[in-house]
Amino acid sequence: MIPVTKPYLPNREKLNKYIDGIYERQWLTNNGLLVQELTERLEKYLGVENLLLVSNGTLALQVAYRALGVSDGISGHQNEAITTPFTFIATASSLKWDGVQPVFADIEPNSWCLNPANIEAAINSNTRAIVPVHVFGNACDVEAIESTAQKNNLKVIYDASHAFGVNYKGKSLLRYGDAATLSFHATKLFHTGEGGAIVFKRKEDLELAKKMINFGITGPETIEQLGINAKMNELQAAMGLCVLDEMEDNLKARAAVWHRYEQALSQALQLQVKPEALDYNYAYFPVVFESEEQTVRVAATLKENGLLARRYFYPSLESVECLGAEADQPVSKEIASRILCLPIFAQLSQPDQQSIINLIEAELEA
Repeated sequence: MIPVTKPYLPNREKLNKYIDGIYERQWLTNNGLLVQELTERLEKYLGVENLLLVSNGTLALQVAYRALGVSDGISGHQNEAITTPFTFIATASSLKWDGVQPVFADIEPNSWCLNPANIEAAINSNTRAIVPVHVFGNACDVEAIESTAQKNNLKVIYDASHAFGVNYKGKSLLRYGDAATLSFHATKLFHTGEGGAIVFKRKEDLELAKKMINFGITGPETIEQLGINAKMNELQAAMGLCVLDEMEDNLKARAAVWHRYEQALSQALQLQVKPEALDYNYAYFPVVFESEEQTVRVAATLKENGLLARRYFYPSLESVECLGAEADQPVSKEIASRILCLPIFAQLSQPDQQSIINLIEAELEA
């Protein structure tokens, strides 16, 4: 079975050398040498400052909310954050888990990112933040979102889980907002098996978050604040360092897959529209079909032939009961019902990719 994505596994001998060093030092966690090295290298590679490594992407969001005061409750009031319904569940569930009510605003029909025109109407006295998502690595309208946030004195935390290495207007997309979070899950373009990171705009927020991810402990006998265990360990960092060493080869292979899909399918299917100033990372290849019926049929045909595509993101999150009842967001609901992400990873062979294209074309003609 060909999966929708496959973890990139780097050179085993190099990984073994890193692991040998871990055994020699017997320093497995608590800001070890490899975590320090990976932090420095990622800041340089991504062109950012104030990067904090954490144990997964969901905790990256939750720590960012805490560090920026989004989840600091006011007696008698329910804090709220405006976010998109077209995203992975963790964007919204991390808010809800931390006591912040996600309030959904609809997306743009072409970029599939949060529509800035819908944010203003959702703001009220309980709103503390805007949590947009750079969906599939595509840039939100960061200028418009920043303007709305400044006007209403709101924090902006970008879920940038898909945006590793993406540049917009010549600088990292991670430099926008008060914070941007990354997921380093095994299926991501860059991964540490499990893991994540937060890029803060301000140094003081980084320093506060550093204390938070180690239980609030700042010394052998000192606990300054409420914290949690969100530290990245040395084995995760070792994997990340090896993957980072081979990033250019990984990107080149994924780009070739992405462009073959684009050449074959762009005339027949709706693709995500990206700004010209975006330097993309080829992390995903989503396509939108004419109807939900056609989408389901294509996914079933691919699966029958050993090829997995994913309805990503489905369902639109305003319909998820545990997040709180919400009115339909029509654009998100429509895109979510008709979208498939096609298999894309560095090891995907041209024959397998051509089989995917041929099966889709046959279904479109049926």
